[in-house]
Amino acid sequence: MGKKLKASGSMLVTAESCTGGWVAQAVTSVPGSSDWFERGYVTYSNAAKREELGVRKATLARHGAVSEQAAREMARGALKNGRGSIALAVTGVAGPGGGSPGKPVGMVCFGWAQGRRIRSDTKLFRGGRTSVRRQSVMHALQGVLKWL
Repeated sequence: MGKKLKASGSMLVTAESCTGGWVAQAVTSVPGSSDWFERGYVTYSNAAKREELGVRKATLARHGAVSEQAAREMARGALKNGRGSIALAVTGVAGPGGGSPGKPVGMVCFGWAQGRRIRSDTKLFRGGRTSVRRQSVMHALQGVLKWL
């Protein structure tokens, strides 16, 4: 992924909640990642999502932090506030607690933004907390590859 980002002249920005910075850690473990990784936001709380990324209070009230709407706003905010050209966002319920009938443990929402384009999706991963988080990191990065 890093080679493709660098070849396209793109800089990645991440906005993470349930992964707690794991995406940023994964990409910065690659030597030379400073050529294609700009910065990462870890916005675990709703307040952080609002303050750091500009997620609207109304979005959080209407849809919740675990929603494609919030993920899209997180990605847009990361792109706007960072100096990158492509952004990814991850927000979800990693477990073991915190789930609900409408938003069960393992439900993770993703957002990707580049320029004015934005897309999002939701996955339901199985397994414990570490497994859900690992699968989320992989899916988020695969989404970046789809842009490229």
